[in-house]
Amino acid sequence: MVEIFALSLSAAANPTLFAALMVMIVSNSAQRLMTGYLLGAYLTSIVSGLVIVFALSQSSVVGTTRNTLSPAVDLAAGFLLVVAGLVLRSGPHERVANWRQARREKKEEKGPPRWQRALDKGSPRVAFVVGMALSLPGASYLIALDLLHKLDLPTLPTVLCVIAFCLIQLILLEIPVIGFRVAPERTVAAIDRFRSWIGSDARKIVTRVALVVGALLVLRGILELL
Repeated sequence: MVEIFALSLSAAANPTLFAALMVMIVSNSAQRLMTGYLLGAYLTSIVSGLVIVFALSQSSVVGTTRNTLSPAVDLAAGFLLVVAGLVLRSGPHERVANWRQARREKKEEKGPPRWQRALDKGSPRVAFVVGMALSLPGASYLIALDLLHKLDLPTLPTVLCVIAFCLIQLILLEIPVIGFRVAPERTVAAIDRFRSWIGSDARKIVTRVALVVGALLVLRGILELL
């Protein structure tokens, strides 16, 4: 059960969810967008999780993910994050800086991803659909469902565990949504401070996060292979 909880925290560190959260926070309809996204994410993650744990957990999909795919993904992603953190920490080389500038210009020409453009429109209904589309089970979720199935718990505790996992993995969204409901003024002020903090020294923050997360992913990948 402890491992399932750890996996839910790992699933919460979702780059796509964080990117969507950043897009919604700067919107004038932040509360409505995040609420819509959260409801859509709940629907997809809970329903798909229940289907998998009760009907598909015996299939090779979950087993393969646990035994081979997840460690490989962790090692690869962790290695890339550590390298990126070291490059940022050592200072941008001229060619690296030029590459980043060219990539930035290319992204500007191409425009943001489709889901981001949809969220920019500020519709809670669109946010609901985007939340559904971006909340399909990932590797951590599949591994947790496999572990949950092996525990062979009764139906009700299994359902509650799936719901609890989904609640934890979406905590990045739940905190501001609850904040808007309970203390809207303090939440808005906290969001403004967060923006200022990110903008003050974004490079140092990104560097530290990349190194820490990358090292943890590499360590988890090695442990899963043992």
